Amino acid sequence: MKSQKVLYLFLISILFQSTSEDPQFFNLFNHFDTNIEKTVIGRLNEDVILPCSFDNEPEEIVIHWKIQDTGYVHTYYQDRDHLENQDSRYKRRTSLFHSEIHNRNASLCLRRLSLQDEGNYTCYVGTRSGSFREKVVLKVGAFVTPVMKYEKRNTSSILICSILSVYPRPSITWHMNNTHIPDSKVEEIGSLGSFYINSTVNITGPDSYYECAIKNSLFEQTWKGRWTMKDDLHTKQSEQVLFSCDVPNNFFLPNQDFIVTWSRMENGIPNILAYFVNSSQNITISEPRLSWKKELIIQGDFSSILKDLSIPDNGEYLCNISSSTYTLLTIQTLHVAEAAVWNNVVVLVVILVVLVVLVVMVGIVVKVHKLRRHPSPSAVSNSGGGDQRRQQEMSSTDNAEEINEGSCIAGGSEDRSNHSGKLSEAFSVY
Repeated sequence: MKSQKVLYLFLISILFQSTSEDPQFFNLFNHFDTNIEKTVIGRLNEDVILPCSFDNEPEEIVIHWKIQDTGYVHTYYQDRDHLENQDSRYKRRTSLFHSEIHNRNASLCLRRLSLQDEGNYTCYVGTRSGSFREKVVLKVGAFVTPVMKYEKRNTSSILICSILSVYPRPSITWHMNNTHIPDSKVEEIGSLGSFYINSTVNITGPDSYYECAIKNSLFEQTWKGRWTMKDDLHTKQSEQVLFSCDVPNNFFLPNQDFIVTWSRMENGIPNILAYFVNSSQNITISEPRLSWKKELIIQGDFSSILKDLSIPDNGEYLCNISSSTYTLLTIQTLHVAEAAVWNNVVVLVVILVVLVVLVVMVGIVVKVHKLRRHPSPSAVSNSGGGDQRRQQEMSSTDNAEEINEGSCIAGGSEDRSNHSGKLSEAFSVY
């Protein structure tokens, strides 16, 4: 028993005296050595577990974690940690699961990951019955949820897709109505650490929709942003208006946490009127005239109503729906007119309608009158035979009347001559 402890201490001394993987240490247990490699992906500033398990009998256990086979990360023997020679980068950031070691679990917990923690780690486990070695490749990435912002600068309207921290460098693409936009402006900060990226496009087609996609290849994670402008709203003072806001089916995920915000654009920047947090089901309203029903929100309808409108309410209103995988922006422009102006507008519209109707009616009357005064050649040709017949009939009638008149005159002359003859005869007798 005493000789086993001497050997045990001898092995530990060899372990700490070496600055690289010492073949002497492993040759002693060469027939139990095993090579396995795993890949672990961790997120920047979060914790990660580097897995390591062994099959040997958990007696007189020695656990030693190293990086790149040179730096000491964590060491354990004699049932406790020994961190005297630990690399300063890992101070107070590593721990083993002590209660699980005798269950053959030698995994290492590494907290508050940095990009410098990336590398090849090796877990060495030695027991009375043999040794075990497992390789773990750690990759560290960053992907803070991006945001999409709508801003007005002077006379221009712009969209910005930005991500505060991302690693490795992501791919960013823009589309307008499914057509790729190649000339986006990209601002990038960061060379040694994670990147801060802004990508900007000008809105040239307000009737179009714009999409931005940011993809992280390490996490195989893609975030999308979408901007849409709805038709303008026209109303008058003291009325109310309905702002609509809905989610396309390919974006909305009912089981996802999301936040909905209603804002009014002031000096080119959104001023929050109300917001809803899905995880807590809480609605916060800072504009008392704004009405928002939770029942509709739960059903995916994020429309809101603004009451008691006045002239200062004119402007652009923005609905923002954001989750870890997308941001949806919907904007509407409100035009509020004074009541008197609104009434005048209604009267003018009615007058215009009446004038249009009158003009149409006058046009119809004039056209009919022209057709009556100037019939078409076909109408004239069709009616020509009848006119000739009527003229012939009228001529024959006139002739007949003239003949009758002549006969009467002739007859009267004949009667008078006969009568004169008879009178002459009578005088001759006497």
